[in-house]
Amino acid sequence: MVRCSHACARRVSCSSPWYDEHVAYRVLAWFLRVVTRVFFRQVEVAGLEHVPATGPVLFVGNHPNSLIDPILIITSCGRKVHFAAKDTLFKGWIMRNVLRGLGAVPIKRRDDHAQINNDAAFDAMFAVLGEGGAIGIFPEGLSHDESQLARLKTGAARLAIGGAKRSSTPIHIVPCGLTFIHPKRFRSRVLVQYGPPIEVDASTPDDARALTDEIDGALRRLTINAPDWDTVRALDVVRRLYQPQEISIEDRVELSRRFNAYYGAVANEPRVIRLMLRARAYQLQLDELGITDRELARDLSKLEVAARIVRHLVLVAFWLPLTVPGAPLHLPPLAFARLASGTLTPRKDVIATTKMLIGMSLVVVAYAATAAILWWKAGFWWALAAAIILPASGWATLRVLDRLRLVRRGLGVLFRRLRFRREVIGLRHERDELVEEVVATVNAIKPADLPALFPPDHPDRFEESGAARSNADLDAELDKDA
Repeated sequence: MVRCSHACARRVSCSSPWYDEHVAYRVLAWFLRVVTRVFFRQVEVAGLEHVPATGPVLFVGNHPNSLIDPILIITSCGRKVHFAAKDTLFKGWIMRNVLRGLGAVPIKRRDDHAQINNDAAFDAMFAVLGEGGAIGIFPEGLSHDESQLARLKTGAARLAIGGAKRSSTPIHIVPCGLTFIHPKRFRSRVLVQYGPPIEVDASTPDDARALTDEIDGALRRLTINAPDWDTVRALDVVRRLYQPQEISIEDRVELSRRFNAYYGAVANEPRVIRLMLRARAYQLQLDELGITDRELARDLSKLEVAARIVRHLVLVAFWLPLTVPGAPLHLPPLAFARLASGTLTPRKDVIATTKMLIGMSLVVVAYAATAAILWWKAGFWWALAAAIILPASGWATLRVLDRLRLVRRGLGVLFRRLRFRREVIGLRHERDELVEEVVATVNAIKPADLPALFPPDHPDRFEESGAARSNADLDAELDKDA
């Protein structure tokens, strides 16, 4: 029989001889890791060296994408994490069992209950920390799609201070920044970034608001924050003009964070006002021509574009036969998740979660039903073959879809090169001048003690790998579909 701590006693009965909470968590975490690697084209994880391997840890993250946010932390941090989740999520049978399997702690919110008492939930989380475990919490409360962090609640600080006073072991608060390139899109990219931990021990002052402000600062150093989305988009144009051709998601987010963090201090300078107006006008011209900044910067010939289209078509032809066995099972969930997810929820920050849950549920049910029917009709070995072939076919389907997006992008670029030749040449000259102005302005106004992430002579400004080109093209397609 598995020994149960007080933290899990309220959520899972340990009287069942077949239940092992650690096995259940590992199985669910492995399954969710597979799901995230399917849903996202790339999950880049940075800062894992800041996550303590042992001892009590409190993960605090920003909350832009509903249930996907805790899933990304669970599948990337390397620790078993018990997340605090609003109690209304435990109402459905499926969600209740999944959350219990992941060791989630139900929390009552004032928005959902007239009177709340979370003493039992805090006792459970104190017990997890007391045993050297890890807790995850989102201090913003509700997930949202605003352009900056919401005001943080003090629950995380109170949990850390209270847990440290109950234990002789310091508690490390690890900030986690989640940045989605296209938050609502299937097959997009995401950065999961862990920052330096904040240590809380028994001598830490009992000031939850002061510690919450420290957590807020740590999260702002890992996230992009601006007063409105129009400013975010305009500064993103400046960031693209400043950055090298090839750049990691971590560096891309850091550049965006810097531009948005320091913009407020220089926004009223004449040269900055002029630059922002010119950047907005440049982006408007790009939108009118239907091309991206990256495509304009490459200056590819029509022959080079055509050669890439042929290459993508060859890879589509290679993967296509592998998609056939599972096509009847994979295409309907993909189509349903794409078409119905936006109508099933009015909240933009829940769209990606809805897509993931719908797609995952439909595919799993389809796989299980197919294997069961084959076992019943043809025997165990046919069912085992289906269990192996169907996931492989699903992976091939993803590869084909990605390549078809690249083919569509290439055809669009080729068409616009032929139709708007003069406009493209003129806009390329405008871009060259704008790049010089951006680099000169950034070098002139950036704080003297802030080292340049990419100096003008950085080698990455002049080289670009095939993987970077593909990621940029797919990002452009998702921009167009969004």
